[in-house]
Amino acid sequence: MRAEQGTHLAGPVLIVGAGLLGASIGLGLRARGLDVVLSDSSPSTEAVARDIGAGRLYSDVEIAGEGMSPELVVVATPPDVTARVIAEALLAHPDAVVVDICSVKEAILRELAGMPGVAGHLSRYVGTHPMAGREKSGPVAARAELFIGAPWVLCAHAGSAPDAVLRAESLAVDLGAVPARMTAEEHDGAVALISHLPQVVSSLVASRLQDSPVQALALAGNGLRDVTRIAASDPRLWVQILSANAGRLVDILYGVREDLNRLITTLEDPLAGGARLDMAQLMTEGNAGQARVPGKHGTPPDSFARLTVLVDDVPGQIAKLLTEIGHTDINVEDFRLEHSPGRQVGLAELSVLPGRRQELTESLTQRGWKVVQ
Repeated sequence: MRAEQGTHLAGPVLIVGAGLLGASIGLGLRARGLDVVLSDSSPSTEAVARDIGAGRLYSDVEIAGEGMSPELVVVATPPDVTARVIAEALLAHPDAVVVDICSVKEAILRELAGMPGVAGHLSRYVGTHPMAGREKSGPVAARAELFIGAPWVLCAHAGSAPDAVLRAESLAVDLGAVPARMTAEEHDGAVALISHLPQVVSSLVASRLQDSPVQALALAGNGLRDVTRIAASDPRLWVQILSANAGRLVDILYGVREDLNRLITTLEDPLAGGARLDMAQLMTEGNAGQARVPGKHGTPPDSFARLTVLVDDVPGQIAKLLTEIGHTDINVEDFRLEHSPGRQVGLAELSVLPGRRQELTESLTQRGWKVVQ
């Protein structure tokens, strides 16, 4: 029987690994009325995930003597044990489809293929990767809405059964994600570029700040915060991710090294002939790459017009601004808040459709807001 809220899955769903992503999956499925059972090697992690409502514990099911035959097993463990846990799940639950949500796919599939006694069960395995997360870790950071609107990559291998792929896709759909299909090779090449490289570069930039003068850091604005935001990620997890996808990432880093060497050579003699042209070319290449990053709903990033509103740093001002924007019946496509160093004021940057920018500017100005042109 399917859950009451019209899910594609029927349940129960067993989640092995109750950290941020595992607990978020549990919360999302429980919100849809599905029976979720949790298992984690850490009793405290299990307890927290249960207490926030992500599911009931597998150990409690065993103690109660309940028979359990999960429809789907979701492996949400760290990369270095993912293949082993997948193999155990395939053997322990012969009627279940098993998926993992690890951020690397080739290494796991290769490891599974080399395990004795597992090859005959791999038709029920589908590698997946939800492109969602947070810098925070653990079940306390879990959110039922974490996957809504996010891509969820399905990496079926040559032996994956069609019904297994469909069940993996159902998980993504039930959590509000947008399924996308790629090969494991395509996936690992893509995440090396759009996820692993930004993480490494962010961490490298942030590492330069360790011994920086306090006076310099006091001048920091959103530019530095944007670049270093993901440097707060869990080092233990990223050691495993980078190791598993090292070959793909190294190829990209070779190119980055060439660009850095080129820039260093130029800056060593910035007044030399052609130096300024070379600097401009490097920046222009960056402009071109940034322009290809999709914006909201997959639109080009420059599809919206921006305006900045000064907001006093006192309680209730952001809520007041958004409420008064709501009265204009103009949709805010994006919103960012930057604090002004040394002043009790914030800078709210709003993105709207180009044709509505002037109308919103006039409306806010009439209501007493200071709009920066």
